Amino acid sequence: MHHTDPHMQACIDTCLSCYQTCLGMSTGHCLEVGGEHATPDHIKLMLACSETCRATAHVMIIGSRHHKHLCAECADICADCASECERIGDMDACVQACRACAERCRQMAA
Repeated sequence: MHHTDPHMQACIDTCLSCYQTCLGMSTGHCLEVGGEHATPDHIKLMLACSETCRATAHVMIIGSRHHKHLCAECADICADCASECERIGDMDACVQACRACAERCRQMAA
């Protein structure tokens, strides 16, 4: 097992937290609430966000040199997801998780 520096580990943890939050909220909260929360575009964005976060964490965990590319994309998708969840409302956990992940991933991509 390779050594993961503390900054990368923090990014991994933040990505995995965002993955869990977005996946859980999209398949639980949004589908249960319905309406604008359950539109195909919103659910697709949340699922894309969660999967990108999971994949980004995975690439960092295995120590791939490609993590910076995924971190940059993850930051963009998380920022989009945070904005959309904030616009729809009643999704504070998702907004906070996505913003935190976007910030950490931007730092890792730099």
